[in-house]
Amino acid sequence: MGANNWETIQSHTVYENPWVQVEHHDVITPAGKPGIYGVVKFKNKAIGIVPVDDDGFTYLVGQYRYTLGEYSWEIPEGGGPLVEDPLAAAQRELKEETGLVAENWQRIGRIHTSNSVTDEEGFIFLAQGLTQGDAEPEETEQLQVRRVALTEAVAMVMRSEITDSISMCAILMAARMMGV
Repeated sequence: MGANNWETIQSHTVYENPWVQVEHHDVITPAGKPGIYGVVKFKNKAIGIVPVDDDGFTYLVGQYRYTLGEYSWEIPEGGGPLVEDPLAAAQRELKEETGLVAENWQRIGRIHTSNSVTDEEGFIFLAQGLTQGDAEPEETEQLQVRRVALTEAVAMVMRSEITDSISMCAILMAARMMGV
């Protein structure tokens, strides 16, 4: 493992809300020179789920993403408080966004979404043994749920029709694990 060659001289919070904290750091770089670094600290874990039914289909969630200014197809995903078990958060998010409840859960990965500027940690799950119920989206979510073959979800990633990093990683990992 590599050593930490950065030295933090001082840091302070420049912005904070219930979801993120933005910090400014004065640093000494690995080259020994003064520098600055901006760090976005997340107050939740990122949670992503690839639900796969008995016929090899998965469920994508479509929504307009304010930050991008465009519509995005993704796996069911959301945030879980730092103190919450990632599996419990995944089970809640899957039900909220799709109405699906899964009997079998497998954690398939841990990722950092953009580690050059943020400390966000993500957990991705494969969910199987699905039962359909009613979705319970949050008031900020206007979601469209789409059932597609897992092979088509992989093709959507490869055509850059799915660009969300958690979704891309999760779909490709789940497909590989399932031999798709």
